[in-house]
Amino acid sequence: MKSPRIPIAQEGYPFIAFTAFLTLITSILGVEWLAWTALLLTTFVVAFFRDPERMTDAPLGCLISPADGKIIIIEEQFDDLYLQKQVMKVSIFMNVFNVHVNRIPFPGIVKKILYKPGEFYSADSEKGALLNERCAVIMESTAGKEIVFVQVAGLIARRIVNWLDPEDTIVRGNRFGLIRFGSRVDLYLPMDSDITVKIGQKVRAGQTAIATIKE
Repeated sequence: MKSPRIPIAQEGYPFIAFTAFLTLITSILGVEWLAWTALLLTTFVVAFFRDPERMTDAPLGCLISPADGKIIIIEEQFDDLYLQKQVMKVSIFMNVFNVHVNRIPFPGIVKKILYKPGEFYSADSEKGALLNERCAVIMESTAGKEIVFVQVAGLIARRIVNWLDPEDTIVRGNRFGLIRFGSRVDLYLPMDSDITVKIGQKVRAGQTAIATIKE
């Protein structure tokens, strides 16, 4: 039997506890405007770290979205950061109101994890994509296809959380990490992938089919 769980990411507990404590103290002190402000902040933090259960009806050959958000880039390009070859790049921008828990887009084996500290430009800018803090997971499907998914920090983000390790066997839809307070996730896919989303489309982590990967 499946155990019940609190639908909040554990990484959010300290932030929620702190803002809730501020709400309590300001209420006790009778500073009404400050108490209401703290309560609104607590509500925002709880919403930010929410972690709902997700299931997808996408066929097994489909790569699903690793993040909630909006598609901002679909383009063919040469990937000189990770794979050193021509790829299809798909980028998903996550605003502060999206669920920020990330999910594995495709099953396979983790080959490398590359973390790079960096700046904190707006996540939906090209400058942010190149210079911000990021963590890339390079994986290989059971058919030997190389896929990369990259967590990119945003304007006010200060930490990327990634729970994967090299050689992990990963399952599509499982949680693999989160990014605090605004961010994006980039996908680098094989050239023969059939992209099934459009620019501007809203997607949901663990549910929305992004592409069909030809195995």
